[in-house]
This record gives sequence, C-alpha cells and structure tokens, in this order.
Amino acid sequence: MTHVPAPRRRTVLGGAALGTLATAGLSVQEAVAAPAAPVAPAPPGDTAPAGAVSYRNKQILVGGKPALVLAGEIHYFRLKKADWQSRLDKAKAAGLNTIATYIPWMWHELPDGTIDVTGRTRPERDLGAFIDLCHRNGFLFIARPGPFTMAELKGEGVPERVRKDHPEIVSTGWNDAPATTPTVDYLAPAFLKEMRHWYAAVMPVLAKRLHSNGGPVISLQLDNEIGMLAWVSNSPDLTDHLTADFDGWLREEYGDGLAKRYPFTGEDLAGRRKAIRNPEEAYGAALMHDLGRFMRGRFARYVTELRSAAEEYGITGIPFVINIHGTSDSRAEPFPIGISQLMETYGGIEGTISGADFYLGDLTLRNVTDLYLINAFMDAINDKDQPVTALEFDAGHADYGQNLDSQTSPSGVDLKTRLCIAQGAKMLNYYLFAGGFNPKLDKPTGDGNDRIGITGERHGFAAPVDPEGRAGVSYEPTRQTVRAMGGLADVLAPMRTTYDDVVLGFVPDHYLTEYHPPKLASVQRVLDEAVNTRGAGPRGSLARAMLLGGFRYRSVNLQAGDLDPKTVPVLALATGEHLGAELQRRLVRYTEAGGKLLLSGRLPVKDMADKSCTVLADALGLKAGTTLTDANRFWLSVTAHGWAAPLPEVRLSRTQLCEPSRGATVLRELSTGKGCGFDIPLGKGRAVVITTDYQCDLTFWERAFRALDAAPVIRHSASDPGVFLLTTADDERGRLLHAFNVSSGYDQDFTVTENGKPLFGGEKLHLPGRTAAILPLGLTAGGLRIAYATAELTGAADGRATFRALGAPGGESVVVVEGAARCDGARTSTEGGRTVLRVRRAEFTVRRG
Repeated sequence: MTHVPAPRRRTVLGGAALGTLATAGLSVQEAVAAPAAPVAPAPPGDTAPAGAVSYRNKQILVGGKPALVLAGEIHYFRLKKADWQSRLDKAKAAGLNTIATYIPWMWHELPDGTIDVTGRTRPERDLGAFIDLCHRNGFLFIARPGPFTMAELKGEGVPERVRKDHPEIVSTGWNDAPATTPTVDYLAPAFLKEMRHWYAAVMPVLAKRLHSNGGPVISLQLDNEIGMLAWVSNSPDLTDHLTADFDGWLREEYGDGLAKRYPFTGEDLAGRRKAIRNPEEAYGAALMHDLGRFMRGRFARYVTELRSAAEEYGITGIPFVINIHGTSDSRAEPFPIGISQLMETYGGIEGTISGADFYLGDLTLRNVTDLYLINAFMDAINDKDQPVTALEFDAGHADYGQNLDSQTSPSGVDLKTRLCIAQGAKMLNYYLFAGGFNPKLDKPTGDGNDRIGITGERHGFAAPVDPEGRAGVSYEPTRQTVRAMGGLADVLAPMRTTYDDVVLGFVPDHYLTEYHPPKLASVQRVLDEAVNTRGAGPRGSLARAMLLGGFRYRSVNLQAGDLDPKTVPVLALATGEHLGAELQRRLVRYTEAGGKLLLSGRLPVKDMADKSCTVLADALGLKAGTTLTDANRFWLSVTAHGWAAPLPEVRLSRTQLCEPSRGATVLRELSTGKGCGFDIPLGKGRAVVITTDYQCDLTFWERAFRALDAAPVIRHSASDPGVFLLTTADDERGRLLHAFNVSSGYDQDFTVTENGKPLFGGEKLHLPGRTAAILPLGLTAGGLRIAYATAELTGAADGRATFRALGAPGGESVVVVEGAARCDGARTSTEGGRTVLRVRRAEFTVRRG
C-alpha cells in the first residue's frame, strides 16, 4: 500500500491457528551486503518437501492440507523491537494465524549503500529476529520484500540512491515530461542489477525460514502494485530503454502492416521515439491500446526476473504472489485495470498466484457488486488450480487522514470477509492491522521531517491497533470476524464456490486505458465509452441485477479462446461501441453454435483502435443509429414490449437507437418508437441486445435472462433486494449456504428454494440488515451429518457442533442432524432417522448421540 502525492493513493486506490509450529532455533548470522551464494535448484523430478506450501483445485495447501490463511499486516520497522511481542499478542488475541509485512529495501540499506538485515546498526533491522518471534508465537509468515513496497514510504521503498546513481532508469512520460511519481523502468539493466543486490541480502534470511525448512514463511510477494504508479499518474515509463523495446515489439507484432497503423514507421529510432512520446490524433487510440498490451508482456518479463533472482537465493517450495491494485473512493470500477495490466504475470503461471488490494470501506448496495467483480474477474484469469486471495484487505475504520471525517461501520469488515470467502478466497491479509511510527532516516536529507515515511511521525492511525498499541474501535469487529472464520477453518479451507450456468464475460482489453495520450479526440472517445460500460454494464445494472436477482455467477476471460455453449450456456457481456474484431467473431461463433448471449451497452461497431468493425452487428442483423441522451431538457423515456412487458415507461439518460432486420423488439424509445432492446435468433443460438442504460429493475433483467432460458437455481422470498445467496461445496463434506443482507439495517425473514423445492425444511431464515451467515446444507462436520440448520455453524470437532442463532433474542433456531443428536434445552423430535432440534438460545452446542 502507498500514498501517491499526486494524486493521493487513497483517492485512487482507495481464529483458529493452523496448528502451532515447532519452534526452530534459526541462526540470525545472515550476511550483510555481500551477495550470498545462490542455492542450487532441486533436481528435476524431486518431490516437494513435507512442509512445502502449494495450491491445487482452488485450495492453498500447507504441509499438504487445505488451509485458510488469516493474516494481519504488522510493520516491524515501524515499531521498537521491544514492542514486537505486544503487537503479536494483539494479533493472537484476534485469532489471526499469519503475520505479513513489507520488508523495505530503503530501510535496510545504509547511507554507504551496504545492507543491514541482522540489526547490527539498529535492532529494528533484525529481520530474522522478527520472523523467528512470529514463529515462536505460532504464526505463519507472508514476506513482501519489494523491490517496491509503497507503504507510504519515501521513494516507495526504493532507496533514493538508486535513482541518483542511475538517472537513465527514471521515467519519462507523455510529451517528454518527467514522471510525477517515483516510478522507474523496471527492466532497465541498472535497476535489475540493483534489485539483485537487494535480493542477495534479503532472500537468504527468508530462505532459512521457509515452511519447508521448518520455519513459518509460506508465501513471498514479488514487488508491489506493479505498474500502479504510472497508471494513476498517466505517465508511462517511456525511457529510452523502454521505447526502444516497444519499437521492436511493434515491428514484430505488425510486420509489414505497421506502416498502415502508424505513420511514423519510416523514421529513424529518434523520430519513432518522439512520435511515441508525442502521439497524434491519427494513431492515438491505437497507441493507447498497443502500449497497454506491450506493457502486459513487459511486466511478465519483469516478474520472471524477480522470481528467478528469488529462486537463485533459495526461495522454493512456496507460492509467489502478485498483488493487484485499483479501488477508488470506496468503489472498484477501475480495479480490472490492474488485472489487465498484470494478467500475464500470474494467469496460468505455475507457482504464482494473485492477490487483490482493495479499500472499499463499508459493503453496501452501492459497492457490493464491485467486490464481487474483483474476485470474479481475478478468478477469470486464474487457472483451474489458482485460488483467489487478498493481499491487502482493508482493515480499520478508514480515517486514513486522521481528520475525523470518515469512519466505516463495524459490519464492513465482516461482510467483506464473508463475501471473499464465499467466492473462494483462501488467504486474506488485513491491512494495516497494527500501526506504528516512521523512524528517522540515518542521514538527514532536509526534506522537511527526515523520516522514512510520508505520513509524519505516526503511521496507521486507522488500524485496529493504533501506533501506541491500543485497540481501536475496529479491533473488536475485526476480532469477531477473524475468530468466526477461524473457527470454521477446517470446513472452509477445502470448499469451492458453486455457480449457476450464467457467466459474465470479462474483456481485459476494455481496461487498457491506464496510459491515455492527452487531448486527443479518438482517445477520449474510447475512454468515455469504455468507462461508461465495461465490466458491470451501464450504471452497473447488469452485474448488480445478476447478483441481486439471484444468480451465483462466475466470470470468463473472453480473450482466452472460443467458448463452448455446453460449458457456458448463457453469456452476459457489458460492451460499448468498441470491441476487438476477433472477439466480435468469437461471439458470433459462440451464438451460432447454440450459445445464449445477453449484451448490455451500445452495439459494438468499432475495434479498440477506434476503427470501424461491424462483424457482430452484421451477424445480428442490427444497424446502429443515433444515440440519444437526456441533455437539453429532453426527457428520454423507454417503453417495454413483448416478453419485457408489462413494465412502466422509464426515463433513462442514454439510448442507442438501432434498426433490426429480424427478431423481436422488446424496448423502444418513446418519442421515435425506434428500438433499443432486441431478441434475435442467430444460428442455433439467441441474443438479447439491450442498447440503453436500463436501470437495475430486477423484474426486467429476470425476464431478459428467462428469454434465454436462464433462471437462478436457488431463490429466496425476501422482499428487500439487499439479500443474496451464494454456495460453496466440498465433495467429501457437503455444502454451505452463504446468506447476505447488505441492506441498510432492514431485517429480512425469508424461505429458500432450490429448483423449486424448499431448503431448510421450508423453515424461515432470519437475517438482520448488514449481516451475513454461513449455514450448513448436508454437511459432515465434527462427526455429525448436519442436514440443515437455520443457525450459523461456528465450529465443529469431536462429535459436536456449535451454533449462533440468527434471529432476535428468544427466537427459535432449527438444526436437523442425521441419526441421534442432543442439545441442552432443545425441543427434540425424530423424523425419518433424523433428529430435529428446536433451540431458543443465542449460542448452543449440538452433540452426537
């Protein structure tokens, strides 16, 4: 995490233990500054050590067993060594089983360029001692050694000496302007050499303490928020080295067709470099798209360099992690930009997983779909084994500026945690768990305060544990949430998310807007259209209506290859007028083969370079016409027809009028009578095309999906739209239903059905507003086979299971167990070999026999 001076970081981005590990008395006599000898890799075919950490089938495996990693970020370098234990005590009391921390290069490097990781200059630089202390306290450990660490550190954690010694690595942006953020050219030879100097010192400390060596280290993050600085400042790293690299990529990518795409092709390298840094209208949109695609591959090459260096110095047998950035103002609409940037660094890369960084504050109707899409889009890039994780899960009460102008509610951390876990997250790092203090620099620089961080003396004022070590207002809600999830760790760790047949399409190229050449009309057209529509649809209605309408949907990367209608029966896609030619052809092939397609947004009629491309429109028999808006006192209104009717006439803000050559028109603009919603047969399939920013009317969207023969399998009877249900399953143990009520305090009583048949024996569930619950459905836990329960399962072991009632005090909970069971104070009956227990207590235990 970091704060960027311009723009500010927050503006842009916005407990049961796994088992006490045996204490290992590891030596702290690590080398200082001198590069350590690389560790030889294991011979091919060697099996992983017994303590290795891996992942498989969406699970994280620690020592071969599925684990739920619940971590808290504690910055050892911002605390006196004598205070380390007290902060770990707070973490232990909260139920965390893992500690994570940045390891800042700029903190460990001394003014003379040598590196201290043993504490010979300051006790707080004894990295090994901190990790060993975590180990002795029973914690696992996630290491985050950079080179960039952000964390509101000056220079983003990279010593300023590196930039001064190698000015060629300092970025140049559009129009030859110097970068406004302290980013560098990641692949500049000088920077890679400096990176290896740092890794040579820090990696041996971590390698000795890997889980496979009897230590606590289970994962290592490679760099931090790669590409974020250039994105948020719109100042791409156009150094001489990078532009020469990009020039070569363009020539290889387009060959003889390059001259048609770029008029500067025939100039010398100096001229081509000038044209890249100073783009013109004729090729601005194409350059934005190509530069983004090129940087994806370049980031992947950079991560390969980092991983290679880490492995040379002994880091093996644990997964590497890439963290992804992108929330803003309690929303995550730009978050997929980070996925698009970094997808080639982790997608399908063996031994590497991704982790989200998100800062959303409270989870509400406004932003619940944002978090859902963070996890869904990340998983769309993951392979069949890679799990979802969160490397920076916003903890605390959100008063990041210490200005008493912001505060999240106690429910925020609970709802976000539960939603992530329901979507398959197996590792969460609560950031920042404990605050601290920015120590003084070894050598004053005259920068105002001469501290290592930009936040002043105190840091992490909003954390659950404040800089002085006191529990803040968010500590207790965090503790309750972590302990609730930790108590179910054995049950949750092997679970996989289960879905309906409806899939939301993800187009990474719609998010290639992080480097947009300024003041060019073609670029602005692509930006405006993409930002208005991509991902969730106009007004966010498509994705929100799918979730609140009952669909448990996953996402698929449409750029990964053709879709099979047998595995993706129904595809929903938000798109504007820009969609790549190959993707348009892919959607035509999919629908003609029998796929059911729902498009929301303007009809695609251009490619991502802003050039005409009507492949999809032509196949659908639609001709795009005028786009009307509600400007200048024009009260734009739309009426429903066909299967969409009856619905009231609604006023909207934008509508694209289209002329169909076949099919049915289901929405019409009132004043012209022309269509803006269509139901069109195509080959063996069918397409519903909505070209207006239709509101999140759950009735309309349910009808649209029903027209494509799609309906939620699991339904509820709640009247409030803030209720939605997700499910996870383990083939051996059974299922869990994750019930959410994100409405603003409105309690709901409702029944649940699956394929029209009652669940929970037809009993009503009670879910207070801004709460969630995990309910068993045919689950084996603690030696009991629980058919269902209307109370939340909180733990299970040794022939017993504990529960928490969801209803008001005095309300009745129902637990049904296969075979004999008992519970103190319960009304008990038997039905068909089952024991039915009716309990009126807030917390209770059900025992076998």
